[in-house]
Amino acid sequence: MQSNAEDELAALLATLRREQRQRSGLDPAFVPPDEATAYRIAHKVADRLGWEIGGWKIAANKPDMQRRLRTSAPIYGRVFSQFIHESPTSFDTARLSHPIAECEYVVRLAASLPPRDAPYSREEVEAAVASIHPGVEVAECRFVHDEHFPPLPAILADGSGSGSLVLGPAIEDWRNRDIAFQPVILSVDGVEKRRGTAGDAVDHPLVPLTWLANTLSRTGVGLNAGDVISTGTCTGMQLARPGEEHRADFSPFGEIRITFR
Repeated sequence: MQSNAEDELAALLATLRREQRQRSGLDPAFVPPDEATAYRIAHKVADRLGWEIGGWKIAANKPDMQRRLRTSAPIYGRVFSQFIHESPTSFDTARLSHPIAECEYVVRLAASLPPRDAPYSREEVEAAVASIHPGVEVAECRFVHDEHFPPLPAILADGSGSGSLVLGPAIEDWRNRDIAFQPVILSVDGVEKRRGTAGDAVDHPLVPLTWLANTLSRTGVGLNAGDVISTGTCTGMQLARPGEEHRADFSPFGEIRITFR
């Protein structure tokens, strides 16, 4: 893939984000040939947008979700500050690109984890955590989910489908709480749609967080104090439709309420 093709794809993806719209398909000449190229283009998209980066998203932690997303390893993307919200909140569905609601634990960092030669241990990553919150990722994609949907590297270049994050209250004394096996329930208009646990989906939020810290360290990016990181869905994906209210119940850790107008 030539550098001018990389730049053209970055320009296209930045335009689609600014204009809050999708497109069907992508010319094969513009599909990144591998993950490294795709993530490099995602970086270029962020540079073109010039928006403040508020954190990151992680997806596809376990084999089942990897199969659904057509990958063999976890993936990640940037989340921009203006798309990080507190619960309760609402979204104008007409301004979203195929929104998918996913219940996730969201971590906020107190200290930076900059690039370095040695890998970070889970203990070092845990020491950098300020808080863990119940949350919902509202993922979006700049490509229409039709018969022309492009291969995974194009999605990675699109920030791995990053959209918005909605946070609930910080979990008190989170180091001593049973986060991994607390049931998480997503209801739509009062009807349960999905249920899961972090233990089944991501092991514990610190596991994917440690993976991300080391992945970004190797690429020379790193994590910054104040970053907010969604650590992967506990419940799977639920398409959000206009007029719905989504409630994510993390009891006793709190809940998230989102209205899709």
